[in-house]
Amino acid sequence: MAAGFGDAASGVGTDAEPQLEIVLRRPSQPVFRTPLLFLHGAFVAAWCWDVYFLPYFVRHGFTACALSFRGHGRSAGGAQLQQAGMDEFVCDLERVVAGLEHPPVLIGHSMGGFVVQKYLERHTVPAVVLMASVPPYGLMQSSMRLMWTDPLLLTQLTALQGVGPGATDLSSVRRAVFSSRLPEVELLEYTRYLQPESQRALWDMTVGALPRPWRMQTPPMLVVGAQEDALFSVAEVAQTARAYGADLHLQPGMGHAVMLEPGWHSLAEHVLAWLVDKCLVDRHDF
Repeated sequence: MAAGFGDAASGVGTDAEPQLEIVLRRPSQPVFRTPLLFLHGAFVAAWCWDVYFLPYFVRHGFTACALSFRGHGRSAGGAQLQQAGMDEFVCDLERVVAGLEHPPVLIGHSMGGFVVQKYLERHTVPAVVLMASVPPYGLMQSSMRLMWTDPLLLTQLTALQGVGPGATDLSSVRRAVFSSRLPEVELLEYTRYLQPESQRALWDMTVGALPRPWRMQTPPMLVVGAQEDALFSVAEVAQTARAYGADLHLQPGMGHAVMLEPGWHSLAEHVLAWLVDKCLVDRHDF
């Protein structure tokens, strides 16, 4: 997983801003002019998209790339990670979008979906896909739900946020992020790549910097939920879709980390069909 991921990695940076890791995959026979830009969630980096989703969409003719926010993966800024919040992550996204030849479709998972929502306060794009995304009202509702329904899991998540990946065991990682269908060997592999997360970013997603939908010119949007997601319930995902007047898709048999779960292929097919059937991506004219 990790070895091939670095082969197509590049970066952008300036004297004032940290160098960012961008995993870029180009098709040998491009079909679509509109690129896809994938944004990761908390505690991971761009690698999570390069396991399945980037190769899948490249095979279907897209230029597909994934960004590691500052302090994540191979991006610079690790020493300042705890000072990085939504403003900084949106700035990272702005820099990458500015370097693309065409405006991209943004596909954000969990925290990455929250960054997309903040980005839309100032910018627009051809289309957006929010996958198991932090809702526009933040993390508080899901935290309160877990307090009443699964306090042990909430305790483990709090330890993960406060101490880091070493504070949780494999069973807690599986319950929080994956379904029971994920093979143990893959769970072990993915857990190796977990990393600390910015406490400021987590605060911003709780109460500090909630999205302001009234400032957005909302593009066509698909909101994806996972029916076995312990972090964001089906009802909470449906609330997100209603808030933006978005299309809603609920993926059965999957946990929170939808891009790594068994069944990822059917989800990728659904996203591809949504983009193409609704004419949200431009084709090359040959």
